[in-house]
Amino acid sequence: MTPEELAKLAHLRRARDLIDREYARPLDVAALARAALMSPAHFSRQFRATYGETPYAYLMTRRIERAKALLRRGDLSVTEVCMAVGCTSLGSFSTRFTELVGETPTAYRAGDHRALASVPGCLARELTRPSRKTEGDPSRARIEQDRGRTIGQDRRSSKTEQDRRSARAAGALALPA
Repeated sequence: MTPEELAKLAHLRRARDLIDREYARPLDVAALARAALMSPAHFSRQFRATYGETPYAYLMTRRIERAKALLRRGDLSVTEVCMAVGCTSLGSFSTRFTELVGETPTAYRAGDHRALASVPGCLARELTRPSRKTEGDPSRARIEQDRGRTIGQDRRSSKTEQDRRSARAAGALALPA
């Protein structure tokens, strides 16, 4: 990698870190491009080429990831979570949440998340990280399948299947082959 490419990557990382740190603030591409020392159009192209998604998609993924953590706690309403993560429209938040997670924020909040209580935070984040890339990523597809959310699968499952998944998540997190 050339020194110029390393410098460009460092500038892009600075903007990505800004998104990770300030996800609840109103952020626009122009502000992120300033952090990366690039023009907005060039920044958007470079960000997408480097990270595989647009800056806005990355920002919304971070917001939804944080929203999932807040909803698992169960002490905030969906509207409060929406506002806490920086979204201003409950409808847009719910639509994006459903698109990325596969269920509504209300259904996710009502779900049983006890299995994740004993899992270290870094693993819980990886297991619950929202992604649109499920179909092309076999490891992500396996995680989603084990959570009972395979694309096109009937989401109703037997009680024993739910117990098996919960026990697996609470245990060593070993996924079957």
